[in-house]
Parts: sequence; structure tokens; C-alpha cells
Amino acid sequence: MPTANPAQPLSADDAEIRAALAEAHLPSLLPALAQLTGDMSLLRPEFRPNPAPLSAEEQGGMDPTQIEAARTAAFKAITGFREGGSKSAPPPDNTAVHQMVDFLTGGQSSEEYVPLLLEELAFPKEDARAPKWSKSDLAPASPFSVAIVGAGMSGILAAIRLKQAGVPFIIIEKNDGVGGTWFENTYPGARVDNPNHGYSYSFAQKPDWPFHFSPQGVLRDYFREVAENYGLLGDVYFQTEVTSAEWDEVRQLWEVHIRSASGKEETIEAQAVISAVGQLNRPKLPEIKGTGSFEGPSFHSARWDHGIDLHGKRVAVIGNGASASQFIPVVAEQAESLTIFQRTPNWYAPNPNYHAAVGEGLQWIFRHIPHAAQWYRFSLFWTSAEGILPMAKVEPGWDAGEVSVGAANDQLREMFTAYLDEQFSDRPDLQAKVIPRYPPASKRIVVDNGIWPATLKRPNVRLVTEPISELTPRGVRTVDGEEHSADVVIYGTGFHASKFLMPMKLVGRNGADLHAQWDGDARAYMGVTVPNFPNLFMLYGPNTNIVVNGSIVYFSECEVTYVLDCLRELFEGRHNAMDCRQEVHDAYNVRIDRGNLEMAWGVSKVNSWYKNEKGRVAQNWPFTLLEFWQQTKKVDPADYVFS
Repeated sequence: MPTANPAQPLSADDAEIRAALAEAHLPSLLPALAQLTGDMSLLRPEFRPNPAPLSAEEQGGMDPTQIEAARTAAFKAITGFREGGSKSAPPPDNTAVHQMVDFLTGGQSSEEYVPLLLEELAFPKEDARAPKWSKSDLAPASPFSVAIVGAGMSGILAAIRLKQAGVPFIIIEKNDGVGGTWFENTYPGARVDNPNHGYSYSFAQKPDWPFHFSPQGVLRDYFREVAENYGLLGDVYFQTEVTSAEWDEVRQLWEVHIRSASGKEETIEAQAVISAVGQLNRPKLPEIKGTGSFEGPSFHSARWDHGIDLHGKRVAVIGNGASASQFIPVVAEQAESLTIFQRTPNWYAPNPNYHAAVGEGLQWIFRHIPHAAQWYRFSLFWTSAEGILPMAKVEPGWDAGEVSVGAANDQLREMFTAYLDEQFSDRPDLQAKVIPRYPPASKRIVVDNGIWPATLKRPNVRLVTEPISELTPRGVRTVDGEEHSADVVIYGTGFHASKFLMPMKLVGRNGADLHAQWDGDARAYMGVTVPNFPNLFMLYGPNTNIVVNGSIVYFSECEVTYVLDCLRELFEGRHNAMDCRQEVHDAYNVRIDRGNLEMAWGVSKVNSWYKNEKGRVAQNWPFTLLEFWQQTKKVDPADYVFS
């Protein structure tokens, strides 16, 4: 899935180039052209973007005159490249890369980002994050295999890296296809809420994404295509679940018990287990009086019942979070009436490209201009990730009640409030219901292009904020005594996010039960390893979720790098197993807890799935993407006990 073919001469005429430039993202195209041609004068001060949070699609704050001048400079660079035989300049040194990064980030980056950037941009032809070692070289005679639980985004990634390192593995997947959440969540309107030029593997970029935010089917096909390209499908046990696993201390391996869809049970053995089950895979139904008494059909959004025709039906939706905000507009177009039961309003981040197709001009740029797709990816990385993280930071001494946690956070609140005020200016009755009274980033921010306000203002839609008292045979009753009649009830109530690795039972060293050890408060070192559970590695484990800063694919790539380095350490040291030291694990979690209490999601009292039943933030990573990359780059043997 190359982003561009620098070996292919550029043959487009001037008109074709000008047409493409009319749609180009200039702040990222200019560094790409500087790299391509070696002409650093393209990075002029007047073209330097002022990257505003959550607005990577804009032209960096340039006015029309500056935009036209930048397009003219880009045109001259591209035509010069064409006339020169499409010969690229030598690869830039670190100083030049930092100059380009500094330009794109508006001077907000540091030289620390250069090594990360060189990986993330995938400048070299080879995969920069592929393991540079092979088991056949380090431990050819050592029997060692890995059981991967889950064939979603992280499981596919782990399998690719293990295959590159020559480590035998199998994948155990409960579904009959790969893709994880993008295979399971087929509700209408399902799509990624992170720009998919960033929500994709760094080593498997796709130059022809049809949308800026891809629908479920596009992402499902992408992950299946990657799995097929790397020859992984034959290594997957489909329609098979892991019920439990026990560590055999004598033989230094895991006994993994699996059950197929037919009910057949068997035990497989593996020296290591990688859990890639994610955090958002077990639907959560609300605890409401009368649950089960409703006489009509009901289902959770993650288990959408496509056999039920909603046309002409009275539909009740309980919940209005990220998934509900996607399927509700579709349901509203079909239903005779739609009643939405809202517990807490969302903050909505406006993005006009949320449902938009990627224009042909931008597609042309990605196909024909080497490095353009990578620099565009980094632009998204910065403006929707590192650049916005400070806006979720708690500012000591800030006093704004419970609506914001600092000046930057308040600026974000004002921006989001202005958007909602504008959208609902003609409906003051709704305006009072939809504007949150908690700091932005305390809960998941939902992306919107105007479809949510338009849906709530439809004549067949009613937004109810009275709490639910019970379900009845005929519908939903609220605490004010009103019964809201319904033919169908849909739950958009999220997942059991804090119940990591459930419902599997895992027994480690000396009979330690993982869930008993956690006691409802899951913790891990690096989000990956847990004391008393040798050679057990987690992807998307405790405190590896991201709120405002970037794509979970990036985090999984970092975690898999760390897991592979753990295996390298085992092979090089002729060890059988490695177990995280308790004191190392505990000190790490003290740091994580302290960091989360310095962020909006850690101090806000609003309900959110970021916190577990004990009130601790067990999901989120509170620091920068750079820091996570740095800490997962290489294992420190002193952190582990080897056997």
C-alpha cells in the first residue's frame, strides 16, 4: 500500500497540476516538496501555518493572498520537479527534518520529535518499525510459540511483527472474520472518528482512502486486506474463544483453553500469550428497573439486529454517546418517531469533512507527489493529537467552577459552545439541553459536521433529559411519570471498558488469578505486562487509551514494538520467561495516576467510561505520544525477573 511511487516520472500537464493544487493541503504539501526538491525556501515565514486544534483540514490560518502565493510556489516546485526528470533530492538530514517539522507545527515542536517522526513518516523504503532481528539467529533451537487472542487491529499488527521476526504464532478469534471492532460494529452510520490517514498502520498506508473519516466497511476491508497481504488468514482459529489460560511453572508455558462455535473444547500450548481483545468489545446494558419487560424487539448498537425494519416504527434510543451520535441520524430518517434518552450531553467538535469524500485533487497529490501523504499524516498527528493535549491539562489555581480546568481548556469550551449556540440558535428549548456543564475532554469528544443538530431539530425527533425510572412492556417511563411508547428499543450504552480481558480467566504464577489480583482496578506496566503473569502481554491494556491525542493505531504500534523487544530479550538471554517486578509496576502506576489527576478527565466529576467502578481512571494515558513512544522503544531488563 505505497503512498506514492517516486520512481514513476511525473507526466501531468500544468492544468492537471493546478487543478490538484486547488484541493491540496498546503501546510503539509510544502514540507513534502521541500523534502522532494531540497528547496527549503519553500518553508517561508509567510506560509508557516498556525495549526489550530481539530482543524487540520484548513490551510493553517493563511489568508487568501498567502494561499495563492503558496499555491504558486508549490506549482513552481512541482513543475520544476517534472522538468528535471522527477529526480528526488537526497534524503534530508535531521536538521532539515526538524526545520520541516518546526514549519508544520508552527514552531511548537522540539528536536526530540525527529526520531519519532522519521519512523512515523516512514521515509525509508523499508518498514522502520519492523524487528531488526530474527529468532532463527538468536535462538534457533528454542521451542517458542505465541498465542494471540483477537484478530482486530492490534492482533493483526502483532502477527505481522512476529512473522517478520520468525516467531511461530496462532491467532484465536471469536468472530468469523478479522477486523475486531470494525467487523463487529455494523450499526448504520458507523465510522471512525479519527482521520483515517492517521488511523492506519504506518507501514501500510493507503493513498486512496475514499473518505476523510472512513465508514465501517472501508476499515473492515482495509484490515482484512492487510491481513491477506501478510498471509495471516491461514493462522487464525476463527469462531473460537479463549475461555481460560494457566501458566505452567514447571514447563514454563501457557496452557490456553479454547472453545469453538460448535462447542468443541481443546487446549493449546504457547510460551507466550498476547491479548489483543481491546477495551471496547463487550457491550454494556444499563441497569434499569424492568429490563426485559419490554415486549418489542430491543438490541445493543454493537449487536445491531439488521432483521428489524425501523421504517414507520416508534423507536426509543437509550444513550447518546459516540456510537449513538452516529446511528441516531440514520434511524431518524427511517422511524416514524424517535425518542432519545440523554443522561449527559456531549461536547461536539465541528469538522466539515466528517462525512466528506476525499477530493480527487487531494487524491492526485497523494498518488503523484512523494512524501505528501506522510506529511499530511503528520499534520493530522499534530493538530488532532499533540497540539491539543495541553487544552485538557489542569491549570493550578484555575477557578471556573466545574466547567473548565484551565485557560486553554476554557478556550476549547468556548469554541465548542459557540458551535452549539450557532447550531441551535433557532431552538432555545434544545439549546439548554445540549450544552454540557463539564470541562471538554472529561468525556469523549464527538465529531460532528452539523448532522447531530439537524437530527435533533427534525419534527419526528424528541430529546428527553428526564432520568429513566423503568422499562415497561410498552416503552420507557421517566421519573416524571411519563411513559414514552415505543415499538423498538435500541441501547447505545457503551461497553464494559474497565473489565479488561473479561470473560477470560487467567491464572499465573503460584495460582494468582488475574481478575482477583486486579480486584476491579486493572493496572499494568506500560499497559502491557502484569506481575505474576510471565510472558503475558496486553495490547490496548490499562491506561493506554487516548482521549484527545491521536490514533489508537499509533499506540498499538508502540506496544507491539515493546512486546517484540521483550521477546528479543528472552531469546538473546536464553531465558524461558520474564515477569514484571512488582515495585517497578507499582511505581509506574503511581506516575500514571498522578498524571491523570492533572487532566480534565481525571478531576471532572462527570460520569464517563474512562473511570472504573472505584473511580480511578483505568483507561487513559495522560502524557504525550512522544513519551509513550520513548518508553516503549526498548525494554529495560532491570524491570523484569527472568527465569
